[in-house]
Amino acid sequence: MSGTIGYLGPPGTFSEEALIAWIGADQASRERAYPSIPACFAAVASGEVREALVPIENAIEGGVSQTLDQLISHEGRVVIRGEVIHPIHHHLIGAPGASLSGVTRVVSHPQATSQCGRWLSARLPGAAVEPALSTADAVRSAVEQDGSVAAVGNRRAAQIYGGDILAEDIMDAADNRTRFAIIGTDEVDAPPGGDWTTSIICGIATDRPGALLSILQEFALRAINLTRLESRPARTGLGRYVFFIDAEGNRHRDLPLQAALTAIEEGDIAHVTSLGCYPTATRST
Repeated sequence: MSGTIGYLGPPGTFSEEALIAWIGADQASRERAYPSIPACFAAVASGEVREALVPIENAIEGGVSQTLDQLISHEGRVVIRGEVIHPIHHHLIGAPGASLSGVTRVVSHPQATSQCGRWLSARLPGAAVEPALSTADAVRSAVEQDGSVAAVGNRRAAQIYGGDILAEDIMDAADNRTRFAIIGTDEVDAPPGGDWTTSIICGIATDRPGALLSILQEFALRAINLTRLESRPARTGLGRYVFFIDAEGNRHRDLPLQAALTAIEEGDIAHVTSLGCYPTATRST
């Protein structure tokens, strides 16, 4: 199954929608759904699939904690090979024949309902909002029930499970996009040209005042732009954190970036783990 690409399922999730946008509908037979982000990582690490697509960052909700934690857990064994940035359009979906006025319950993944919170409060103020494992599961469940239950999901889920779209584009922010990471066990080749991103984890060597500043200064001194900085617990004790950093450039060929990473390591500022070097996706709309 070396050519199979995994994704966070079931069919009809935004992960699958992004995967189809990336590889094309004609390659859909290469997809394999997994029930969770850890399952996607496990499938890649074991060789069950060559690559998998998982969400890593949302424009509204920020970093996806499960993905970041899995990158820590699989340190050195699973890397980022690429990225896909996909627009997120939330719709309210119900059973065939349902109407907006009859909805008393709204189900979906908590991130989805959170991204539509203002709309739901204004248009369905009395409806109970309940969690689901995924937007696709929510749509499937809503379609199987009476018209009093609706789900927040995408158009593909409505098509797959036979639901009616009761309201379109209900997200609070029009420019709602999710960044998906393409994960695998080895980095992509680095042909010359184009924009590249290098992702790393920095673990503070010694907890001291200004430790994070010392890391950032090495990039600033060399005019290296950082496109993302986020902390997560190191899982080695309370108050200990690691830092996820995305830097513009290719660590294999860009000398200033190489120098910054070397200075951080050799200066005993932090332990640096590479999470991958890959072509940068277009971030403009």
